[in-house]
Amino acid sequence: MSSTTQGARARARLEVTAAIKDEARRQLAAEGAAKLSLRAVARELGMVSSALYRYFPSRDDLLTALIIDAYDSLGECAEGAHGKAADAGPVGRWTAVAEAVRDWALRHPHEYALIYGSPVPGYTAPDTTVPPASRVGLLFIGILRDAHQASGLTEAPLSAELRPEAERMAADLAPDLPPATVAALIAAWAQLFGLVGFELFGQFHRVVEDRETFFRHAVGRLAQDVGLA
Repeated sequence: MSSTTQGARARARLEVTAAIKDEARRQLAAEGAAKLSLRAVARELGMVSSALYRYFPSRDDLLTALIIDAYDSLGECAEGAHGKAADAGPVGRWTAVAEAVRDWALRHPHEYALIYGSPVPGYTAPDTTVPPASRVGLLFIGILRDAHQASGLTEAPLSAELRPEAERMAADLAPDLPPATVAALIAAWAQLFGLVGFELFGQFHRVVEDRETFFRHAVGRLAQDVGLA
């Protein structure tokens, strides 16, 4: 087989794979992840199911691909914002990443729901989703690490009761950061995505009107919680 033929087949496979994912995302928006069906995707694309299975052997394989794509898209958005704020100082970088997360979620609500919404019944994410899912968290760790090395980090108070768990988390995630800082970061990370989720899923309806200002204020408080001055 010539290299030209191989290249044409590879391009064709990429195009079909992209079409399958696009249709699956359309179904996510219309029906939700729990109702995603390979047969329905094949039908909408004019394919027989057996042909689609050559690209994605199961619904879970397709879900995994969509989840990785969503995490990577979010990660790229956050990394881009962080790069543009490289000279803004720790708080500026922290804020830029947090606002990028919110902006991405508002532009991709169904993909956000896929990765941070309700778990899909019967689906267990494989380890291949972990590196893409870590991209935003690694940015925050890097910001705190730089601040810590520059002596610009205030260590949060830590109770004796929480210290063993904080030390375990620090050993796993960021051994060069104080355990109290890592514990505060995990709490801030959960609160950040909770803020985004509340806005996206309607929990702020008739509660918070100026959501952008409220979000920016909350993100500033989270920066203080993790020790950024």
